[in-house]
Amino acid sequence: MLFGAISAGQTKISVRMSESGASVRQPRRLPPLVALRAFEAAAAHGSFRDAAQELSVTPTAISHQVRALEEALGYPLFMRLTRRVALTSEGKRLAAALQDGFDLIEDAVRRARTPHPANTVTLTATTAFIARWLLPRVAAFREACPDIDLRLHATEQVVDLVRGDADIAVRAGSGDWPGLVDMPLLADRYAPMCSPRLKLRRPEDLKPEMLIGFDWQPHARSPGTWPRWFRKVGLPRMALAGRRGGLVFSDESHAIAATLAGHGVALLSLTLMEAELRDGLLRQPFGPELDTGRFHLAVARGRESEPALRRVWEWIADQARNGSRTSLGG
Repeated sequence: MLFGAISAGQTKISVRMSESGASVRQPRRLPPLVALRAFEAAAAHGSFRDAAQELSVTPTAISHQVRALEEALGYPLFMRLTRRVALTSEGKRLAAALQDGFDLIEDAVRRARTPHPANTVTLTATTAFIARWLLPRVAAFREACPDIDLRLHATEQVVDLVRGDADIAVRAGSGDWPGLVDMPLLADRYAPMCSPRLKLRRPEDLKPEMLIGFDWQPHARSPGTWPRWFRKVGLPRMALAGRRGGLVFSDESHAIAATLAGHGVALLSLTLMEAELRDGLLRQPFGPELDTGRFHLAVARGRESEPALRRVWEWIADQARNGSRTSLGG
């Protein structure tokens, strides 16, 4: 291979050449990064003096770097006013783009300084999914993958896999998320559930104060809510009542706990509450059931072939296919 370089007042970039002399990569035509950094800091602070303090240089140095950048671009980035500066329209556009770019660089450097162990995988899912579906299978995972450190991140928020905030996710929805590779995992349906102590026989037996609900994420396309259920069962008046009274929680796990304690009736996942229904801790007094979509496995595109992630992916998929459930103790 042949290597060349350019500097010419710009950031020095190595260019790799093939044996035939054709370049494999074109050089980035960037102004000096020190000038871009000085401008980004000055734009963020609206002050050359404050930018100088951030970068540990003099205000004069910031001024010179900004002036050099303006000359390289061919237009002003700041309006020089009395005792202050203000961005031009071109300066505002460049500042916004540079801020995003430097944020990405800073995040990449942060992650590079704390390398992720090759055998550590962080899986993110809702609190209810982790508590009801994953935790009972922990012993089976340890037996199948004893060399992988699986870290469970329970949250109701959508975690950014592309940015690397977690390695793999179980998400509810339609799939096909930008930047991700996903696979359908489990179909899910929600139905009324309650303690066996509540002697309910038909939907008409429900009263507003009996209803237990929780907040679904705004992006949920088919949430399992009481108003939707009452509309399906043909009780529109109760659909309105389902918006009032009862207990409403911020997450599904608390709604499950309240239902198990006998505080009322909740629309809960048949997938996640399989064991409680089987063991008689909860019962499904009547239908109908609501189709709420599917759980999906997801990973950032380009990471699907990483060995540890692949093993976790395949293990979860196998558990979903087999429908096996083990106790926490093994």
